[in-house]
Amino acid sequence: MLDWNDLRFFLAVADTGSTLAAGRALRVSQTTVARRVAALEEALALTLFERRQAGYALTPAGEDLLGRARGVADAAGALAEAASGIAREASGTVRLATIEIYAVTLLPPILRDLHDAHPAIHIELDTSEEPRDLAGGAADIALRGSTGPTGAGLVGRRITFDPWTLYCSRGYAEAHGVPRTRAELSGHTLIGGGGEMVWSRYRAWLQRMGLETGVAMHHDSVSGLLAAVRSGFGLAVLPTFVADLDPELVRCLPPREDDPAALWLLTHERLRHTPRVRAVLDFLAERLTALARQAREAGAEQT
Repeated sequence: MLDWNDLRFFLAVADTGSTLAAGRALRVSQTTVARRVAALEEALALTLFERRQAGYALTPAGEDLLGRARGVADAAGALAEAASGIAREASGTVRLATIEIYAVTLLPPILRDLHDAHPAIHIELDTSEEPRDLAGGAADIALRGSTGPTGAGLVGRRITFDPWTLYCSRGYAEAHGVPRTRAELSGHTLIGGGGEMVWSRYRAWLQRMGLETGVAMHHDSVSGLLAAVRSGFGLAVLPTFVADLDPELVRCLPPREDDPAALWLLTHERLRHTPRVRAVLDFLAERLTALARQAREAGAEQT
């Protein structure tokens, strides 16, 4: 069976006159070039080169096929260029679903830069507390805190592990000190809430620590929760990826080592190669991964 890739080796030998020179041009070994040319000759049932001591010379059959081979190479190049152009011109709407805490902290500067890089892509940011069904088409991409992707056909990557723990503001720390153990939390003010998705994680943490009764105020939004912590009102449990990047926040307790939470960037397999979705996925992954490194470094400085 003809392997169209073998035409590259045929053309390289025809242009350079030897398998050694062709190997250098293609950055492969001389043996590989000779083997691929022989495979092409076998597939075509033709001898394309005369093997001479001075090098390879085209046979009449090789001369006849040379122009056609160049035509195939030119067509392949044109196809690649067209595909590259489509990718560069990615356009249309991409629906991105995440929870509010990531939407108001991590994403604003990233989405600003995404627009600069891909102005023809329109982002619809969905911060619903209800996880969107990617398989059902409710969203194109999800930035989701999870122990792992669940759902048929979901593909993506883990950006970082994202355990949650307790934080206060720098002003609070200066005024009241930083509790570093469970016992030292007695007498400190806790702020609850953050919306359904945040509160479910937060409340579970408080219950494990036996601290749920210490909550003095409850916000029904992440924005309110973050504003209250930054104001110095009290302490709250937050994802380390978010809080360790905030210069106004101070980590009180180390995260649990057995916390499996992670931040995942997900899409459905049918969309992964759609140009507009691919462009957004790649951009988000690069920027979020860089932020994750910064967060780990900042967290390490606080431990």
